[in-house]
Amino acid sequence: MKRFHIHVAVEDLAASIRFYSALFASEPTVVKSDYAKWMLDDPRVNFAISQRGATPGLDHLGMQVESEAELDEMRDRLKRAALPVDEQIGTACCYANSNKYWTVDPQGIAWESYRTLNEIPVFGESRKTQSSAPASEVAACCAPPSGKPAGVPVKSSSSSSCC
Repeated sequence: MKRFHIHVAVEDLAASIRFYSALFASEPTVVKSDYAKWMLDDPRVNFAISQRGATPGLDHLGMQVESEAELDEMRDRLKRAALPVDEQIGTACCYANSNKYWTVDPQGIAWESYRTLNEIPVFGESRKTQSSAPASEVAACCAPPSGKPAGVPVKSSSSSSCC
Protein backbone atom coordinates (compact mmCIF):
# COMPACT_ATOMS: atom_id res chain seq x y z
CA MET A 1 0.00 0.00 0.00
CA LYS A 2 1.30 3.43 -0.90
CA ARG A 3 1.62 6.37 1.47
CA PHE A 4 1.64 10.00 0.29
CA HIS A 5 4.77 11.90 1.34
CA ILE A 6 5.13 15.62 2.01
CA HIS A 7 8.38 17.28 3.10
CA VAL A 8 8.37 20.89 4.29
CA ALA A 9 11.44 23.00 5.09
CA VAL A 10 10.89 24.97 8.29
CA GLU A 11 12.59 27.89 10.00
CA ASP A 12 11.85 26.91 13.62
CA LEU A 13 11.77 23.15 14.20
CA ALA A 14 10.42 23.27 17.77
CA ALA A 15 7.57 25.64 16.89
CA SER A 16 6.75 23.55 13.83
CA ILE A 17 6.71 20.32 15.85
CA ARG A 18 4.27 21.94 18.31
CA PHE A 19 2.04 23.15 15.45
CA TYR A 20 1.95 19.91 13.46
CA SER A 21 1.56 17.77 16.60
CA ALA A 22 -1.54 19.79 17.47
CA LEU A 23 -2.82 19.71 13.87
CA PHE A 24 -2.37 15.94 13.57
CA ALA A 25 -3.31 15.21 17.22
CA SER A 26 -0.18 13.08 17.31
CA GLU A 27 3.46 13.38 18.30
CA PRO A 28 6.10 12.75 15.63
CA THR A 29 7.31 9.17 15.18
CA VAL A 30 10.86 10.43 14.53
CA VAL A 31 12.53 13.49 16.07
CA LYS A 32 16.12 14.55 15.40
CA SER A 33 17.91 17.85 15.99
CA ASP A 34 17.06 19.01 12.44
CA TYR A 35 14.16 16.77 11.40
CA ALA A 36 10.80 15.34 12.46
CA LYS A 37 8.39 12.90 10.81
CA TRP A 38 4.81 11.81 11.38
CA MET A 39 3.64 8.48 9.92
CA LEU A 40 -0.11 9.08 9.90
CA ASP A 41 -2.82 6.56 9.04
CA ASP A 42 -5.69 9.05 8.76
CA PRO A 43 -4.89 10.44 6.28
CA ARG A 44 -2.27 7.89 5.18
CA VAL A 45 0.68 10.26 4.86
CA ASN A 46 4.37 10.45 5.72
CA PHE A 47 4.71 14.12 6.71
CA ALA A 48 8.27 15.30 7.35
CA ILE A 49 9.80 18.63 8.27
CA SER A 50 13.43 19.68 8.40
CA GLN A 51 15.47 22.68 9.43
CA ARG A 52 18.54 22.44 7.20
CA GLY A 53 18.97 25.89 5.67
CA ALA A 54 16.56 25.55 2.76
CA THR A 55 14.01 28.25 2.06
CA PRO A 56 10.98 27.52 4.29
CA GLY A 57 8.03 25.98 2.47
CA LEU A 58 7.29 22.94 0.37
CA ASP A 59 10.51 20.98 -0.20
CA HIS A 60 9.10 18.05 -2.17
CA LEU A 61 6.25 15.58 -2.54
CA GLY A 62 6.34 11.85 -3.05
CA MET A 63 4.94 8.38 -2.79
CA GLN A 64 6.38 5.95 -0.24
CA VAL A 65 5.89 2.29 -1.14
CA GLU A 66 6.28 -0.94 0.81
CA SER A 67 7.69 -3.32 -1.82
CA GLU A 68 10.10 -3.39 -4.77
CA ALA A 69 7.16 -4.30 -7.02
CA GLU A 70 5.34 -1.11 -5.98
CA LEU A 71 8.55 0.88 -6.50
CA ASP A 72 8.94 -0.58 -10.00
CA GLU A 73 5.32 0.40 -10.70
CA MET A 74 5.97 3.98 -9.54
CA ARG A 75 9.17 4.18 -11.65
CA ASP A 76 7.14 3.13 -14.68
CA ARG A 77 4.46 5.73 -13.89
CA LEU A 78 7.11 8.46 -13.64
CA LYS A 79 8.64 7.41 -16.96
CA ARG A 80 5.19 7.54 -18.60
CA ALA A 81 4.92 11.16 -17.46
CA ALA A 82 7.54 11.91 -20.17
CA LEU A 83 9.99 13.71 -17.87
CA PRO A 84 13.52 12.58 -16.96
CA VAL A 85 13.75 10.27 -13.95
CA ASP A 86 16.83 10.10 -11.71
CA GLU A 87 17.52 6.79 -9.96
CA GLN A 88 19.04 6.62 -6.46
CA ILE A 89 19.52 3.04 -5.28
CA GLY A 90 20.72 2.50 -1.70
CA THR A 91 20.86 6.23 -0.99
CA ALA A 92 21.19 7.76 2.49
CA CYS A 93 18.56 10.44 3.05
CA CYS A 94 16.35 11.67 5.89
CA TYR A 95 17.79 9.23 8.44
CA ALA A 96 17.03 6.26 6.18
CA ASN A 97 18.55 4.09 3.46
CA SER A 98 16.19 3.99 0.50
CA ASN A 99 15.79 3.08 -3.13
CA LYS A 100 14.17 5.98 -4.94
CA TYR A 101 13.32 7.68 -8.19
CA TRP A 102 13.09 11.47 -8.61
CA THR A 103 11.48 13.72 -11.18
CA VAL A 104 10.15 17.27 -11.31
CA ASP A 105 6.60 18.08 -12.36
CA PRO A 106 5.80 20.78 -14.95
CA GLN A 107 5.48 23.37 -12.16
CA GLY A 108 9.00 22.66 -10.89
CA ILE A 109 7.98 20.66 -7.79
CA ALA A 110 10.33 17.77 -7.01
CA TRP A 111 8.64 14.35 -6.65
CA GLU A 112 10.18 11.18 -5.28
CA SER A 113 8.95 7.62 -5.28
CA TYR A 114 10.81 5.52 -2.74
CA ARG A 115 11.04 2.43 -0.59
CA THR A 116 12.69 2.76 2.82
CA LEU A 117 15.11 -0.10 3.47
CA ASN A 118 16.22 0.74 7.03
CA GLU A 119 16.91 3.60 9.44
CA ILE A 120 20.37 5.18 9.75
CA PRO A 121 21.81 7.55 12.39
CA VAL A 122 22.56 10.46 10.01
CA PHE A 123 20.39 12.67 7.80
CA GLY A 124 22.46 11.90 4.70
CA GLU A 125 24.72 13.96 2.49
CA SER A 126 24.32 17.71 2.75
CA ARG A 127 22.75 19.38 -0.25
CA LYS A 128 25.15 22.29 0.18
CA THR A 129 28.15 20.01 -0.40
CA GLN A 130 26.48 18.36 -3.38
CA SER A 131 25.60 21.55 -5.25
CA SER A 132 27.11 24.93 -5.98
CA ALA A 133 23.62 26.46 -6.24
CA PRO A 134 22.29 28.54 -3.32
CA ALA A 135 20.10 26.59 -0.89
CA SER A 136 17.07 28.60 -2.06
CA GLU A 137 17.54 27.21 -5.58
CA VAL A 138 18.01 23.56 -4.60
CA ALA A 139 14.79 21.58 -4.28
CA ALA A 140 14.19 18.36 -2.38
CA CYS A 141 16.12 17.19 0.65
CA CYS A 142 18.12 14.43 -1.03
CA ALA A 143 17.45 15.18 -4.67
CA PRO A 144 20.16 14.77 -7.27
CA PRO A 145 23.00 17.34 -7.11
CA SER A 146 21.23 19.75 -9.43
CA GLY A 147 18.07 19.59 -7.31
CA LYS A 148 16.17 18.33 -10.36
CA PRO A 149 16.58 15.70 -13.06
CA ALA A 150 18.73 16.83 -15.98
CA GLY A 151 16.83 18.56 -18.75
CA VAL A 152 13.78 19.49 -16.67
CA PRO A 153 13.00 23.21 -16.79
CA VAL A 154 12.06 24.71 -13.44
CA LYS A 155 9.86 27.77 -13.10
CA SER A 156 11.87 30.94 -12.49
CA SER A 157 11.61 32.36 -8.99
CA SER A 158 11.56 35.90 -10.40
CA SER A 159 8.06 35.51 -11.81
CA SER A 160 5.20 35.73 -9.38
CA SER A 161 1.53 35.09 -9.67
CA CYS A 162 -1.45 35.13 -7.41
CA CYS A 163 -4.35 32.77 -7.02
